[in-house]
Amino acid sequence: RIQQSYSVAGSVSALPAAVVSLPSAALPGQSAELTALFECPVCFDYVLPPILQCQAGHLVCNQCRQKLSCCPTCRGPLTPSIRNLAMEKVASTLPFPCKYASAGCLLSLHHSEKPEHEEVCEFRPYTCPCPGASCKWQGSLEAVMPHLMHAHKSITTLQGEDIVFLATDINLPGAVDWVMMQSCFGHHFMLVLEKQEKYEGHQQFFAVVLLIGTRKQAENFAYRLELNGNRRRLTWEATPRSIHDGVAAAIMNSDCLVFDTSIAHLFADNGNLGINVTISMC
Repeated sequence: RIQQSYSVAGSVSALPAAVVSLPSAALPGQSAELTALFECPVCFDYVLPPILQCQAGHLVCNQCRQKLSCCPTCRGPLTPSIRNLAMEKVASTLPFPCKYASAGCLLSLHHSEKPEHEEVCEFRPYTCPCPGASCKWQGSLEAVMPHLMHAHKSITTLQGEDIVFLATDINLPGAVDWVMMQSCFGHHFMLVLEKQEKYEGHQQFFAVVLLIGTRKQAENFAYRLELNGNRRRLTWEATPRSIHDGVAAAIMNSDCLVFDTSIAHLFADNGNLGINVTISMC
């Protein structure tokens, strides 16, 4: 079993000891030169710990490595895996730019903090906010509404801060989504009612409002969902979520109006459920 560690050039001795031991003293230009050594030759993202190399010492990120049968630099074998402990030590001393730096993010982070930040980075591309995984569209925030209007023409848009969201045929079997857009205060809001079978024989409804906008913009609004009928009232009030967070996150955290089928039937009329939706500014 090969246990020796290699640098990019194939020799640990090629790395100056001062680089490893004095990372905080590195000048910005020096840090940029060092981080450039960690660029993956396939995707141009950074090779971060755990760092593996081919037998000649060339690096490739773990995500790309899983798709390759040979080293993209020398065409040599990628197996057996050789851990490059020296480069891992250097990586732990350097700040790495966010992967969305080209989109405007100015943060540089320790490699262990990068994945968590990039999951919530405001500069990451927006995905299609429609529930379900059928639409794979990604783009800028400004392109979200044009995408919805072009690719999801069936979604109805109502004007005004106080509207009724009518979900028809709520007794349909299986998982079902109802989607509507609400336009007010110069913004667009997506109203989603989702029916899921949490466990066999027990279905639940989840209703939430998303802002077609950033998290910071969402903090300026509040919404109220209200079920009315048969001398009963069920109300939920909250801050809308940004479409950057999505419907799934709201459901996972129960940050939405949640009710089961028996409650839905208390308010439904011939299988149709009306939800009063009110948007207000904070």
